[in-house]
Amino acid sequence: MQLRSTHRRAPLAGFREALRRGLAPDGGLYQPVDLPRFGEADLRAWRGLRFDAIARQLAQRLLEGEFAPEILDRVVDGALDFPVPARPLGEGLSLLELFHGPTLAFKDFGARFLARLFSEVLREGGEHVMILVATSGDTGSAVARGFAGVAGTRVVVLYPAGKVSPFQEAQMATIGGNVTAVRVAGVFDDCQRLVKSAILDPDLAPLRLSSANSINIGRLLPQTFYYVSGYLDAARRPGEPVVFAVPSGNLGNLTAGVMAARMGLPVARFIAATNANDVLPEYLDSAAFRPRASVPTLSNAMDVGDPSNFTRLAAMYDGSAARMGEDIAGLRVSEPETRAAIRDAYRRFGAVLDPHAAVAYSAALRFRHAAGSRAPVVVLATAHPAKFAGVIREELGFEPELPVSERGWRSRPLLAVDLPLASPAAFKDLLTGLSARSS
Repeated sequence: MQLRSTHRRAPLAGFREALRRGLAPDGGLYQPVDLPRFGEADLRAWRGLRFDAIARQLAQRLLEGEFAPEILDRVVDGALDFPVPARPLGEGLSLLELFHGPTLAFKDFGARFLARLFSEVLREGGEHVMILVATSGDTGSAVARGFAGVAGTRVVVLYPAGKVSPFQEAQMATIGGNVTAVRVAGVFDDCQRLVKSAILDPDLAPLRLSSANSINIGRLLPQTFYYVSGYLDAARRPGEPVVFAVPSGNLGNLTAGVMAARMGLPVARFIAATNANDVLPEYLDSAAFRPRASVPTLSNAMDVGDPSNFTRLAAMYDGSAARMGEDIAGLRVSEPETRAAIRDAYRRFGAVLDPHAAVAYSAALRFRHAAGSRAPVVVLATAHPAKFAGVIREELGFEPELPVSERGWRSRPLLAVDLPLASPAAFKDLLTGLSARSS
């Protein structure tokens, strides 16, 4: 697989180089030059297969020639060993539950796959790497858990102080070992800027920095797998177009869906469902990309004012908002509408939605009404509702139960390091100190 920078000012890179770097040298994001294709015959052959079998098929096509088939099978089997059920709701709607991994969020797909790929690459070369990740909620816990104990890696997770739920903080800041959680005085966009500045800082090159955010192409590829699985569960026949309603913040999930469509998945439309942080819907309405400070909402993993993956989406459409709008409908959902969607889904279908899924569900209903579309609609449920128990209790009068493995989270001591100044210089000093202590 050959990859080019979205800025087009860096040489083409092979997959392993892109995996290690995270960001291209010119500050752009790596994007595949070409994607493999599949068609209706493949979809017919894959129908009825388990998710892991579909994932193995797609991994082999995407990374053919990069890794031996047995290595890719080992990566898929080790990373994606949890169910991906599609729950029919009725009226042509289904809920694709992406929260059955170890940290109860869809980020487990990309983080665990990426960690195992890194493990294979580092084992071959006897190398080490420091993985940086910025999180607004679920990415940090997925990466921390996915990379915990992986030889040759040190993981640094940055999250905004006071802007993640206590449970989310416990998931990423109680692991220790090769994982360091950093509590940043600021918002997610500050954390993201620190990661990018560190990776591009030549003084930090000896640390061999890379990223596990969705800026790393290794995170996005496995997310195409569940779009194919969700399609096969929802389509009444192979080849029928399906609508996907995608909770959208940093836009990695949406970008992976567009990649799946470019590979041949029959998609009628993507609904990019946002909360008040509506940079993408505004762009689709006006053709003006206007990043700004993020606004805190109930769906905190989507509280992103300057989404990294916008540059990938823009590159895929040659910078044309009109062309992007032919495939993607951007819909913003307010906080009252999010709360109403939680109540509505439970009243009508008995489904308990976390706030992110509720945003996508609300947008899906509005899209169907406005477009008069009868195509099947798949709503991506990206987090377990128990991670947002307070909101569910306020709207439905009860708290969903966490899986047994997570019920003792309150007793785990927090091991976070504070970064009171969200500046590149302060973060540079922190990384240098961590490196010195671990060497």
